[in-house]
Amino acid sequence: QVQVVESGGGLVQPGGSLRLSCAASGSIFSVYAMYWYRQAPGKQRELVAHITADGSANYADSVTGRFTISRDNAKNTVYLQMNSLKPEDTAVYYCNALLISGDYKVNDYWGQGTQVTVSS
Repeated sequence: QVQVVESGGGLVQPGGSLRLSCAASGSIFSVYAMYWYRQAPGKQRELVAHITADGSANYADSVTGRFTISRDNAKNTVYLQMNSLKPEDTAVYYCNALLISGDYKVNDYWGQGTQVTVSS
């Protein structure tokens, strides 16, 4: 069994910062890549950022220069540092982990999501 759990969401004023964390645990052989998505009310889920096992990162245009993704391979954990937050960043943020489980199968696993609200 594999679990993916996000944390760190909350309410922040425009211009503020938040740091999200996502940990994958359980029967894991290796993690390929980890992703942050978000879904605002009435909108489709969108990819915000992702990072590969070797640390290569990519970002959506809307967050480039404001968000930074990083990972701790030893802990199977990914972080999303969000700075200069805007009201349009308000969404539920989801973590996705693409990994090889202990039975050597490749699958991706979703977390339950964490709410980020940017409002004055």
